[in-house]
Amino acid sequence: MGREELEEKLESGLKELNIKLDKEKINQLIEYIFILKKWNKVYNLTAIRDIEQMMTHHLVDSLSIIPWVKDCKKILDVGSGGGLPGLVIAVSCPQVMVEMIDVVSKKTSFIRQAVIELGLKNTKVHTGRVEDLQLDYRFDGIVSRAFSSIKDFIALSSHLLAENGSFYAMKGLIPESEVSNLDTRWKVKDTIALSVPYLAAQRHLIIIQRNKVIL
Repeated sequence: MGREELEEKLESGLKELNIKLDKEKINQLIEYIFILKKWNKVYNLTAIRDIEQMMTHHLVDSLSIIPWVKDCKKILDVGSGGGLPGLVIAVSCPQVMVEMIDVVSKKTSFIRQAVIELGLKNTKVHTGRVEDLQLDYRFDGIVSRAFSSIKDFIALSSHLLAENGSFYAMKGLIPESEVSNLDTRWKVKDTIALSVPYLAAQRHLIIIQRNKVIL
């Protein structure tokens, strides 16, 4: 599938998701997929090799959460891997500062290269374990896509969440056992069934916040 066909398919997917992006951002997202495909040959960033599948299973899948994260000021993408969904958020929402962290250095090397090639100014990349990341500021949104269980996701990164911030856990089926095992300090604010164009599989976004008990 060529660039023009990919662009048409992406534009159709964006329309279905009710997300409006200008031509420059659409071109950046398409370019990102080509960069991912190129580096994937050497770095093995994803098991998906076909560029059309990369667009549907990675790009459009990541775009599906944009309506819920676009109003965040600072987002941390935990276990970002090939920059998903972090780079997709950064391109789509230039007003949001997006930081990405992964323990695998070859993956963060790829993300840094993609940031340069895409000309992004609203990103920062960290290499290491999220539980070891110490910053003098906090994030109002922390997102993960296939990183770990919700319990571990929260336990490892809650020190980086702002007081009124939210966790955004991207999941397939609703993880009933993970939700039921949540620490009482946390509550599920919303469970959103995502309709991802071209993807015949269930996708859900679990939004979690601090459980503030009024004494």
